[in-house]
Amino acid sequence: MGTGIGSMPGTDPREAASIINGELDFAHLAELPARGVGADMIGRMAAILVDMPMDAGTWGYRLSGRRSNVSRRAADFLSADLDAVEELWDAAGFIRTGRPFKIQVCGPFTFAASAELPNGHRILRDRGAWSDVIASATEGIRVLVAETERRLGTNTVVQLDEPSIGAVLDGTVKPLTRFDTIPAIPVIEVADALTQLVEAIERPVILHNCGAPRWDLTARLPGVAVSCDITSWTGESAADLDGVGALIDRGDVWVAGAVPSTPPRAASDTGSPAERVASALARLVDRIGLNRSVLRENVVVTPACGLAGAGSVWSSKALAVTAKAGELLSADPDAL
Repeated sequence: MGTGIGSMPGTDPREAASIINGELDFAHLAELPARGVGADMIGRMAAILVDMPMDAGTWGYRLSGRRSNVSRRAADFLSADLDAVEELWDAAGFIRTGRPFKIQVCGPFTFAASAELPNGHRILRDRGAWSDVIASATEGIRVLVAETERRLGTNTVVQLDEPSIGAVLDGTVKPLTRFDTIPAIPVIEVADALTQLVEAIERPVILHNCGAPRWDLTARLPGVAVSCDITSWTGESAADLDGVGALIDRGDVWVAGAVPSTPPRAASDTGSPAERVASALARLVDRIGLNRSVLRENVVVTPACGLAGAGSVWSSKALAVTAKAGELLSADPDAL
């Protein structure tokens, strides 16, 4: 099986939805950050958070005391994106067929590390504030899941995008000033908070991080799929191999970002792109020492990260390669 990460190039939600649903059986809701404020990963939270209005300015995104144009703009973008998918699914006869569909939201810790309190400090600096964000995000995600399922009749999967999770755990989030440090949050506290969020959502969850995988965190999140970019692995480390092995051993899903998210500089003349991706994943599983049947049962193929910077031609091709590689893994992994 294959799916996308989330972001797509351009500003037209119908065009993006058409590409995604045309290439993937496991489709997802598009994010179109090129539309500007309110359309990127952090800005979309203005449409998701409950009773936590946001504003934006030269400083970036900031919690606000009242609903702003940013919140309204983000809500309009989200509604337009759902409208585009609903129209396509209605025309194709997919509504209420139980097809899987993925929605992506900014993870609460990345949001708290990126957005500010009204006083200009990062939300992450205030434990009470980031705890409130988690509670608000949990309720907002539940509302979005319900709206998605009402419109599409889907089996919804929720992806939490946490690209800043490493900085949160290591205490390297950039503060307001160099004298105003933001301490690391212990991995056990992050795991506990995310576990409560996952349990409240009551849907399958993928934890996505385009940076270095944090196996110390994912080991504490049984039942949660892990999405990571493996195109940057120049030589698989023992920690990465062990992390993937432990994840699959416990029965969870590895969402492998194996397709480049931007056009490769030179095309290989050895096999099709999808065959190369599927064969590389098969070799990785062999190195870990797992039976290749896990490629069919526990592995989902994706691009390495979002496709917002890919351009329309490569974004379509990358999703096509992703889908085909997923089919090859499902068909006969022993033949790769």
